Amino acid sequence: MASFMPVCARHKLLSATPDLRVYTLAAALCLLTLLTPPPAQAAEAFVIKSLETRLRDNVYSFSTHIEYGFSDEALVALKNGVPLIIILNIEVQEERWYWNKTIAELEQGYLLIYHALSEKFIIHNLNSGIQTDYSSLNDALHALGYIDNLPLIDAKLLKPESRYILRLRSELDIESLPAPMRPLAYISSDWRLQSDWYTWPLTP
Repeated sequence: MASFMPVCARHKLLSATPDLRVYTLAAALCLLTLLTPPPAQAAEAFVIKSLETRLRDNVYSFSTHIEYGFSDEALVALKNGVPLIIILNIEVQEERWYWNKTIAELEQGYLLIYHALSEKFIIHNLNSGIQTDYSSLNDALHALGYIDNLPLIDAKLLKPESRYILRLRSELDIESLPAPMRPLAYISSDWRLQSDWYTWPLTP
């Protein structure tokens, strides 16, 4: 099985010892969770609206539109300096009558940061290293939600007689949160933010 474009050492970006502010924020969010009654049904936070593939110069790429909706707890953390990492889990599978075979996996990562001094929201592409700042959260999430012609797999790796599908999911990376916040994130639906898997045929 082939594997492409891993997110390089994303946890090392956040490995510094958390300061008192992070511990205080974790305690405040925990208290907020305990005092807030759970909703009757949790709404899906990340929604993949569209997905399509393209073949050019013998390389498949894909474009997608994702709507990102963050919980109040995640937004409070972001505004208080906690970086959030959003991961795209991408799989190419060969369709078979008994079970599909995963032949390639790709992980695309984005770091979302709020810079209080400049009042800018920053998106850092963990794969390419490209960093862009935005004046509002809506602008940042809009940019994050549109991916155009991201390289996927070389067509030479695919068998002409087989059929293939692309599977895509977006999720908030809980493991990259500061250590004091993870226990709450593991048990709270406010932090389990992810889309359903979205499937699309791999066609030119």
